[in-house]
Amino acid sequence: MTDDAPELRASDADRERVAEVLRDALAEGRLDMTEFEERLDATYKARTYGELAPITRDLPVGEVAAAPRVSMTKEPERSGGWAGRITGGEGSSTWAVAVMSGFQRKGRWTVPRRFNSFAFWGGGDIDLREADFAAGEVVINCVAIMGGMNVIVPPGVEVVVRGIGIMGGFDHREEGVPGDPGAPRVIVTGFAFWGGVGVERKVTRAERQRLKEERRQEKLERRAAQRELGSSHRDDAAAAHRSMLDDHRDMVREHRDARREDRELRREDRDRRRRGED
Repeated sequence: MTDDAPELRASDADRERVAEVLRDALAEGRLDMTEFEERLDATYKARTYGELAPITRDLPVGEVAAAPRVSMTKEPERSGGWAGRITGGEGSSTWAVAVMSGFQRKGRWTVPRRFNSFAFWGGGDIDLREADFAAGEVVINCVAIMGGMNVIVPPGVEVVVRGIGIMGGFDHREEGVPGDPGAPRVIVTGFAFWGGVGVERKVTRAERQRLKEERRQEKLERRAAQRELGSSHRDDAAAAHRSMLDDHRDMVREHRDARREDRELRREDRDRRRRGED
């Protein structure tokens, strides 16, 4: 964890990297359960790099428990399409444990070919919406004992559920939905006893905001078109009304002219008769 800018805000991915170090330390016996729970709680409450740094400072730096560093430069944008998200290699996180607590895997992370998770009197969220994938097919193995887990996949990903439940179960609602061409295949397997593993399909918050903005823009365009149509109808009605008035004026004018001509003819006729009588 960098000490260069301790006041900068930490992201969910930063907290997850620290939590992974703590889980490794717990598995190796470097932390007991009380210390692990205290540090894990402090990790998820941390808001800045400065608050995260002390949590793993006394843990040895090595291949197993290297303290994560936060890059101060912006990561390059991933290439578009699913091909850019299937990266090969190893995953950035291979397992997660929640014992009377919880865990999260979300944001930008790389899903390994097999990800193992365990929850006992606890729960966890495995969010794949913004994740990269080490292979075109990955396995999410979930073991939930009196606990629960939730696997969130993005639209376009094929899901296969093979878990076994005893007084519990696995969610199969997202099975059977065809995947997009080139999209990864996610196999959710494992065991649930007095617990459950949910599988749901969601778009990212950014995508949801984009769709909301598109719907708002479409609504504004429809309203503008309706106003334009209404204005066109009003213009047509006004034009028709003006035409009717013009026709009426012409009829009145023609009628008046006809009466005038009739009066003049009668006057001329009277004058002729008078001249004849004289």
